[in-house]
Amino acid sequence: MKYKLSRLQSSEIEKSKKKNKKNKKKVKNKSNHKWVIQTTIFAFIASLIFSLISEVTIPNSNVFWGIILVIIFILMGIFFDILGIAVTSADIKPFHSMNSKKIKEAKIAVYLIKNAPRVTSFCNDVVGDICGIISGSAGVIIANSLANTLNCNVVVVTLITTSLIAGLTIGGKALGKSFAINKSKMIILWFSKAVTFLVPKIDGESLKLLTMNKI
Repeated sequence: MKYKLSRLQSSEIEKSKKKNKKNKKKVKNKSNHKWVIQTTIFAFIASLIFSLISEVTIPNSNVFWGIILVIIFILMGIFFDILGIAVTSADIKPFHSMNSKKIKEAKIAVYLIKNAPRVTSFCNDVVGDICGIISGSAGVIIANSLANTLNCNVVVVTLITTSLIAGLTIGGKALGKSFAINKSKMIILWFSKAVTFLVPKIDGESLKLLTMNKI
């Protein structure tokens, strides 16, 4: 009788475990879907704002300042690409050790590494792509201005400008990749220090914003 009861109990336990696993999977999938929607909305709004800024400011400003703006977007895209790769490459153990010593930036570093897939997606896909699109469209505006000023063929100047922007972006990201892998700990630590400096009283809710867990 006891043997039958134990078999029934173990069967119920197995069923309960399977049910819990299914529920966890559903919650995880729901969370992922929500995050994708939030990221898409954020990307749309950010692209709209930055594109509007570039469309309004560049045609009405000096070509020199337009070039500076394009360089800023290129460097921003490269920086976030490096950060995204560093987060996936970093070892969490040293930061756990630092966190146990109550070092504030270590808490941010641990949070970033634990949420590496989302951080990488946000840095490389969202910010990186936005910077790439805006620098490209800004490059076209600069090319038109240059062509009109120098009385050159618009198509030729546009091709040279956009190709140069693409070359600098791809080359910068290629150089940054090995640097991000080899110096991942240093990059994450300095980024975490920068976040701590900019947001001295950072809390759990503020940390969620870094991974788009809550908008």
